[in-house]
Amino acid sequence: MRESGFQSSMTGRLPLPAALVAVVLAITGCAGETGDLQRYIGEVKARPAPPLEPFQEPEDPPSHVYPDGLERDPFNRLSFRDESREAETASGPRPDADRPREALEQYPLDALRMSGLLEREGERFALVRDPQGTVHRVREGNYLGQNHGRIVDITERRVEVQELVRTGEQAWTERQAALSVSER
Repeated sequence: MRESGFQSSMTGRLPLPAALVAVVLAITGCAGETGDLQRYIGEVKARPAPPLEPFQEPEDPPSHVYPDGLERDPFNRLSFRDESREAETASGPRPDADRPREALEQYPLDALRMSGLLEREGERFALVRDPQGTVHRVREGNYLGQNHGRIVDITERRVEVQELVRTGEQAWTERQAALSVSER
């Protein structure tokens, strides 16, 4: 006699109705008497809370008054530089702090590429590509790069730039740089 597929898979196991009954009994057995647990929880909740320690108000820190006639302002940065030397270097070139920044000044000079040249009514414009691929039209006098670079000349293959580079805390020097036509 041939067994059905269901019966052959159940060989050595409980039949399905008996398995369901066993699971239901196991679940209801877990939900048995919890009276002891409930009684213990009630006792813990009925205990009085321990008293809180009294709160102590914080004291104000002592204030300090700086005397008049100090040689230096205590809130300015401390400097160990020679003041006479500082006045010497302060006479060199300096970037214009009040000048509004141009779009290409946010990129380092080596990240910019000259893409081409335009000439209109005798004036030359260079096409400069930024790292995002946007092409900008610039002319002599425009600024680009992060070192206060000002365009001083535009040729067919190069954009000549004069940068101001910091050489000390108060000192600046001029440096020549260039953008060349890129084959990209």
